[in-house]
Order: sequence, then C-alpha cells, then structure tokens
Amino acid sequence: MKHYGPEEIPVWGWGIIAAILITQSTLLFIQAKKRGRAPWLWGLVGLIQFPVPTIVFIILCHTIWKDRSA
Repeated sequence: MKHYGPEEIPVWGWGIIAAILITQSTLLFIQAKKRGRAPWLWGLVGLIQFPVPTIVFIILCHTIWKDRSA
C-alpha cells in the first residue's frame, strides 16, 4: 500500500478535508451551545481531527453530562 504525503494530496482532496472538519466543528458548536457545554471549545476541537471529537462529545452527552443534569 502506498502512503501519500501532504504534498501529494490534490487540491480537491484538501477541499473535502476542510469541508468535513468545518461541518463537524459547526455541528459540535451548535450541540454544545444547546447543552451549555463550552461551545467555543468544542468548535475549536472539532477543527483538529475527524471523527474523534464527535465520538467523545457523544459519549459525554450520553453518560457523564446526562447523569449530572438528572
């Protein structure tokens, strides 16, 4: 399997990566704002990597944060 470096990714590939990260960041920001859970932090974290921030956010929403609000 050939491994590609950043210089070998085409422009349209960078566009897809940017679109995925911006979409994830926006959705995390909106959901965190609804729950009152540091929306700017989640928005910035969503720009770093995909899909780990979304998975962590979902886990926190359904476990730790759910228990505290009850």
